[in-house]
Amino acid sequence: MLRASTCADGRTLDVDERRDRLQALGELLRRLRRDAGFTGKDLARRAQIAQPTISRIETGQLLPTPDTVERLVAALGLDGAGRAELDALLVRLREEVSRLKGGLAGREAANAARLRAGHRVVCFQSAMIPSLLQTAEYARLALAVGRDVEAGDVAKAAAVRVEAQAVLFDGAREFSFLLTEGAVRTWPGPPSLMLAQLDRLGQVATLSHVKLGVVPWAVKVPAFPLHGFTIYDDTVSVVESLTGDLTLTGPDELAAHVETFEAFAGVAVYGDELRKLLESIADDYRLLVERLEK
Repeated sequence: MLRASTCADGRTLDVDERRDRLQALGELLRRLRRDAGFTGKDLARRAQIAQPTISRIETGQLLPTPDTVERLVAALGLDGAGRAELDALLVRLREEVSRLKGGLAGREAANAARLRAGHRVVCFQSAMIPSLLQTAEYARLALAVGRDVEAGDVAKAAAVRVEAQAVLFDGAREFSFLLTEGAVRTWPGPPSLMLAQLDRLGQVATLSHVKLGVVPWAVKVPAFPLHGFTIYDDTVSVVESLTGDLTLTGPDELAAHVETFEAFAGVAVYGDELRKLLESIADDYRLLVERLEK
């Protein structure tokens, strides 16, 4: 008999399908271990993970944590292709498990797990500030505006999102953000909140391992920015939609997103030019605040 569970957003998750994916993950790890010439004991020792944990993952009984995955990847010496295959299964499993735990907060927990596991993040947004760069108030509104969601779920999800931003200050990671001016000029609440948001962008741009660019409206765009996306470690690209995240791992899909990012990066402004642009936009928001207060 087919069994299923229902998320807070009403979407039905097939439990048997989730079990099959866990088994597929276990089979993949077993194959990768054998290809590397390791026994389960060898891998456990190299990864500094208890052998029973390896066994439970390989038999489809345990979904590994991001830290465990990183240890396994390092111990197995996986190349890009091997890592991509592993990530493709893990991303889907984590999303399903986290969402099952509860609504928007579960979705944010899945995103946070993906961030903790990543080392290089490349993000393009044409309509909103990336979640990693949002102030707490912007995050709350971004999660709530136009959605039929409970205030408690929004508050929890926003807290998870803001907490996940701690990875930004890890100098061992690399972040590249690219926004259109339209994304910076779109305000989900009172325009005054964008002054704090612009200040946040300026602060993040000073971090040496973070590259932040904005494409001014006065520049001809190289392509239509139909949607935003975030690429993790060159192996997975995630597109946020109104009903959930789309996880793309195909080489052609990843290549298209990388090409789009590079094209927009070529017409973006950075450094001093970026600061001048943000100051100009901040002046416009101040005028807007004054006009609305009259």
